Amino acid sequence: MGDILFLAHRVPYPPDRGDKIRGFHILKFLAARKRVHLIAFADDARDLKGKSGLSKYTGNRSIVWRSKSRFVAAAQALVGRKPVSLTAFDNRPLREAVDNILARHSIDTIYVFSSQMAQYLPANSRSNPRLRVIMDFVDMDSAKFASYAKQSRGPMAWMMRREGRLLQAFERNVAKHATASLFVSDDEAALFREKTGADRVFAVENGIDTEFFDPTASFKRIDTTGALIVFTGQMDYRPNIEAVTWFVESILPHIHLEHPQARFAIVGRQPTDAVKALATQPGVIVTGEVADVRGWIAAASVVVAPLKMARGVQNKILEAMAMARPVVASVAAAAGIDHQDTIRIGETVGEFAEQVNALLDNPSGAAGLGQAARAQVQDRYGWEARLAPLDTIMGMRIKESPRRSAA
Repeated sequence: MGDILFLAHRVPYPPDRGDKIRGFHILKFLAARKRVHLIAFADDARDLKGKSGLSKYTGNRSIVWRSKSRFVAAAQALVGRKPVSLTAFDNRPLREAVDNILARHSIDTIYVFSSQMAQYLPANSRSNPRLRVIMDFVDMDSAKFASYAKQSRGPMAWMMRREGRLLQAFERNVAKHATASLFVSDDEAALFREKTGADRVFAVENGIDTEFFDPTASFKRIDTTGALIVFTGQMDYRPNIEAVTWFVESILPHIHLEHPQARFAIVGRQPTDAVKALATQPGVIVTGEVADVRGWIAAASVVVAPLKMARGVQNKILEAMAMARPVVASVAAAAGIDHQDTIRIGETVGEFAEQVNALLDNPSGAAGLGQAARAQVQDRYGWEARLAPLDTIMGMRIKESPRRSAA
């Protein structure tokens, strides 16, 4: 039996944001079954230090710095008639790292995490029946850009339509030759089948570490008084920016009519200037990066996820549920989560504000909702259970080891 080559668009360690969390747990799952070699990009200097944290899960680790600017990627994409998403990740050193691993090791499976990395598949992967290619799209990126196009105007709308069209053609071609194509939810998998006609498409859902995200665990608490509403996420990511802007400008004023002292905390790394500017509004806090998000989640009277556009499973919601906090989410944000009777849904400004106000008005009811949410994720969203379908898809068994045998 050969080894696995794991290609990732971002170093999956530390697991401190959505894509890295999924990547890390899949890598850990695979490593319990076969030897795994990792090749990944880093776009944050701190991630270069994450290499050592992956040593127990990997044989070889090649981390390549990605520094290409968006302007250069866009220019190359226009000249080469390719999606910007691909040219942004086109990198000769990484290509050489892939060639090196394939030459030195017996690889029978390539796990591709995110569509940008499919361009590094070897040319013979399509015709080699002994090589499995597992394409983890996670979300359907082309659909995301199609949605962006509808929200944009002028040249930007044209660029988004172009990106969606070219990327969908690329996704279709990759899926045609892959052993299996994976998505984070049934809805996302169904959308991909509908748009591309692909088969061998499966849903492998995200999970949550309920021992780490546990309200009784040891972590630094946040001192706060009064009602605190919390949003967590990567704050240079467009859907998150749009979500908090909408909440501050449209929803929060309605909440302040009934709860004038309520504060809204935007918790997450790399806030853009537009996000930082929201801190000038009454009752708004922009924290920037925090060492441990659990303190802010635990302090929240309500956690909100007012995303107008969301794909797949929102880790921010699972984290809040695991921390036993009441959650109000948009339809789009909640779509990938089994959430019946465990979170509240608000779609319009009025509905969202009403749901938040109702929870602030009823602390005991809010606490009960949070406890139901935690019970749900404990029962439904453990990582080992969520990733179990990979054993069937990839035909793997857990490696025998003295530690496992003794257990």
